[in-house]
Amino acid sequence: MLRLIYEAMKKKGVDTDAVFSRLGVDESYVYTDQLRTPHSAQLYFWQALEDVSGDPDIGLHLGQLLPAYKGQVLEYLFLSSPTFGEGLRRAQNYQRLLSDAANTDFFIEGDNACMVLDAACDDVRRLKHFNECFALGLITFFRSITDDQFYPSRVEFEHSREQGQEHVAEVFGCEVVFDAEENRLYFPVSLLQHTSPHAEPELLDLHERFASEQVARLEKKDIVGQVERIVAELLDSGEVTLDAVAGRLGIKPRTLRTRLTEAETSFNQVLAEFRYRLARQLLATTDESIDEIVYLTGFSEPSTFYRAFKRWSGMTPIEYRRTAQGKDAMVDAM
Repeated sequence: MLRLIYEAMKKKGVDTDAVFSRLGVDESYVYTDQLRTPHSAQLYFWQALEDVSGDPDIGLHLGQLLPAYKGQVLEYLFLSSPTFGEGLRRAQNYQRLLSDAANTDFFIEGDNACMVLDAACDDVRRLKHFNECFALGLITFFRSITDDQFYPSRVEFEHSREQGQEHVAEVFGCEVVFDAEENRLYFPVSLLQHTSPHAEPELLDLHERFASEQVARLEKKDIVGQVERIVAELLDSGEVTLDAVAGRLGIKPRTLRTRLTEAETSFNQVLAEFRYRLARQLLATTDESIDEIVYLTGFSEPSTFYRAFKRWSGMTPIEYRRTAQGKDAMVDAM
């Protein structure tokens, strides 16, 4: 999902360098293998996008520019299924391949089918930019696999809108309701019977096996996110060790080491990448002193922090801050 949004950002002319510097990453992050981002990062990401673009409806407008989700196992599952409805039911089992921040449920209500677009956490579920962008992304994807036959009949959002309601309805091409109990996407139930000219039973079995393998791989990587959350809690205590994190997870250190190896990483690598990401974010977006950043990132001495940051980035912390905040200053001036 982030890669699709990144492409839309470039189409719209958003200063992507400025956005990513505020988040403490660079654009190469988007192309990280098996990229997953924490749910909480959605809040920071969309706020940075709104600030840099100056567009209070940036989620809606990026949603209009999202490219169709192509060349991935979810698309293949739909295309090799006999009907759109069959593809939808199968893809529900593997939806986390598209996003960890949103889950979908599906039911039929009279002449309409309905997808409930639930989010992994309450803050994301009520996040205007994410909701509108994600819903438009789904519609674009569904159109691409139904030869442009898909269209929404009604959209409901949990978030509020004080203005621009008519513009949103115009973009979606249907009735749009705000302050609803759930985020929902309605469409004619007849679309479930739309046949796929690419339906192939043997390919469908192959694609389902491949999707299952990818989900299993992601489940192995879930441990990385859990470790990062505990690292964030322990950094200021100075006791960020494998044993301490394993204790918080309720598992043995040897088990944690094994699970991180299965996720193709190690405790030291997870810790270093988290510290580096946090340091970049603090240097780019705050006026905290270097000594304070040393403390917040869990280093015992400024000299140790300086050496580590220079090794990670090729720049000193002061050089990085000057470069990153200089970009923000140019954006503000513009």
